[in-house]
Amino acid sequence: MARILIAEDEKDIRDLIFFVLGMAGHEVTTARNGKELYEAAMSMKDNPPDLVITDVRMPHMNGYEACAALKAEAAFEGVPVVILSAKGQDSEIEEGMNSGADEYILKPFAPDQLMARVAEILVKYGKA
Repeated sequence: MARILIAEDEKDIRDLIFFVLGMAGHEVTTARNGKELYEAAMSMKDNPPDLVITDVRMPHMNGYEACAALKAEAAFEGVPVVILSAKGQDSEIEEGMNSGADEYILKPFAPDQLMARVAEILVKYGKA
């Protein structure tokens, strides 16, 4: 299955995403904020993940900043980045897409919906 890197500052949500995607057979690496996400991604530069999922509102570096930083790296050019946020206003979605995000998933989500959406995204971007 896919290698997925996620960033979520809320432990319960991070653990839920880790569990759900792990049960779907994916190899999941977690980060607690955008800075950790960026650092983890850089450590995977030679073998980047198939997908990055990041929350927006996090300490140290928000999801938009982390997304933009990853998209500026040549090693991550073909890696889809998904913004995962409770902020569903058009302006928030637009900001996410302008930061380089490829997809936007709204919270709250049901575990089966997250699994299905991730599967769709992996197929869409040729990572399945």
